[in-house]
Amino acid sequence: MTYQTRKLSLSIIIICFIAIGLQTAAPVNKVEAFSPQVIQHGSTGDDVIELQARLQYLGFYNGDIDGVFGWGTYWALRNFQYEFGLKVDGFAGPVTKNKLVQESKYDKQYVKSQIRSGNEFTYYGGVDRSKQSAPQGNNTPNQTNNQTNNQSGNQANPQPTAVNVPQGFSQNDIKLMANAVHGEARGEPYVGQVAVAAVILNRVESSSFPNTISGVIFEPRAFTAVADGQIWLTPDETAKQAVMDAINGWDPSGGALYYFNPKTATSDWIWSRPQIKKIGKHIFCK
Repeated sequence: MTYQTRKLSLSIIIICFIAIGLQTAAPVNKVEAFSPQVIQHGSTGDDVIELQARLQYLGFYNGDIDGVFGWGTYWALRNFQYEFGLKVDGFAGPVTKNKLVQESKYDKQYVKSQIRSGNEFTYYGGVDRSKQSAPQGNNTPNQTNNQTNNQSGNQANPQPTAVNVPQGFSQNDIKLMANAVHGEARGEPYVGQVAVAAVILNRVESSSFPNTISGVIFEPRAFTAVADGQIWLTPDETAKQAVMDAINGWDPSGGALYYFNPKTATSDWIWSRPQIKKIGKHIFCK
């Protein structure tokens, strides 16, 4: 066999392998729904409506579907990314959008018709359509930010309460945080209780701490209320509301990861942390 013949034979073999590889390679799912743009905080429009609807369908988003990418949408998206093993960055790029399309459903015509009719959307997906929206102006159980008296409303036309949990948190997460806030900060001003809840959330987001609510709260020597058993006291409505406000994006602590009472603190280390502010009896620090 001549050199040219061997070269030709080798080329044919390589081409055959390439052809086989192309035929057997796993197909790449293309996103046919969203536009090609990367959706991020501050974005508006149809892509954000679809993003909010899909996140709400999966139970990660409990705000209004309004086409405005605010902080509620941002945290809902980050929780979705975390739960599905994606890069947690709060950006809806091709990979994240593709996963959303795979895991959720989106009835564009139905969603748009509800928005045009002036209806609120806090229960899209997961239940019968008759329960997915309410007339504009009605309070629903998920409208909790800075509202303390909603729980007694809408008795004649109750909304489902187990379909969506704020931004992907479980009911156990919320209850556990309320226990911690009550045990750590009852008697503190309301803003101080929200700040304590925010510290828990900030730790979850930090690479220096466990990445779950329970992991943060029950980390050894992390919270006095766990050590002395006050974590198991029944939280009041103020603690529960403080948790909801923190989950909805209010962070009076200024991004703090620690706090302490200067009158009772015995650790020299905690005094070495850069201090941010003092709220009530607690000093919040980085």
